[in-house]
Amino acid sequence: MAAKSHVKKGDEVVVITGSQRGKRGKVLALTHGNDRVVIEGVRMVKRHVRKSQQHPQGAIVEREGSLHVSNVMLASRFDERPARRAAATKA
Repeated sequence: MAAKSHVKKGDEVVVITGSQRGKRGKVLALTHGNDRVVIEGVRMVKRHVRKSQQHPQGAIVEREGSLHVSNVMLASRFDERPARRAAATKA
């Protein structure tokens, strides 16, 4: 049985680590087996597609890749947390 996740499909999240840090998007899918999420417009990857009815010549399609669930945070909680600069200027 997979562990319970802090995000669910349809939630707005912010990427908090990695090269995509700071990007926001809606959760499109969760993979509970390996704790990964697919976020709209984040971590776009290119996939080569075979010839088919939709792509008679074949194509290179750009779509969202997955991120580990520990690298994202709910956008509402992200906006509520205190600013780091305010704490640094007082010291």
